[in-house]
Amino acid sequence: MNRPLVAGPLFVLSFAFALAGCTKSANQTASSDEASSPSSSSPSGSASPKREAAPRPRPIVVPADTAISVVLDEPVGSKSSTTGQTFSATVEVPVEIEGRLAIPKGARATGIVKDAKPAGRFKGGAVLELELTSVTLGERDYDIQTSAHTVTSKGKGKRTAVMVGGGAGGGAAIGAIAGGGKGAAIGALIGAAAGTGGAGLTGNRDITLPAETALTFKLLQPLEVRAR
Repeated sequence: MNRPLVAGPLFVLSFAFALAGCTKSANQTASSDEASSPSSSSPSGSASPKREAAPRPRPIVVPADTAISVVLDEPVGSKSSTTGQTFSATVEVPVEIEGRLAIPKGARATGIVKDAKPAGRFKGGAVLELELTSVTLGERDYDIQTSAHTVTSKGKGKRTAVMVGGGAGGGAAIGAIAGGGKGAAIGALIGAAAGTGGAGLTGNRDITLPAETALTFKLLQPLEVRAR
């Protein structure tokens, strides 16, 4: 038989299959390498720079001695109020620091009655002392310390009311008139100085500050307000 003639074609055929298999394996390897390597033209292959966070606005510092002018939301008085009682008020004049709004008009404020004595318990006169304790800006309450706004009235003798507040004018005498015939006294009430509001004296010399009374307090310590 002619075995060499049969073995020759089989050898050639086997070599062709082996060569085709090597070529396919090489092509698959190259394709795999291309898929795994980043493309220079693909935007996802290049590392995108991280965006730097925008710096937060620096807080606003309201210095000590800054005046805070408010109007009372409710009446307070030497007889009707008690020591330790809180009251609410509304900021009447906006506070700006270096052109930045720190405390807007209409902001809510809270205060405390530091002292309230009706007439007859303080040498016959009355005492009413108020302080602001907090102011609400946005949704945050800020604790504050302010000067006291004090109103006193003398007892027997002259009908006198003296207001000692944190306003620009310091204290203001509301009235001091007495005289007339024997055993008679004539009293008169003079309007309070600007920024201190008005105080009314009843017949027994008690003090009443009605709602909408304007009062001015001064910060005793700086107030740091978070920028909005």
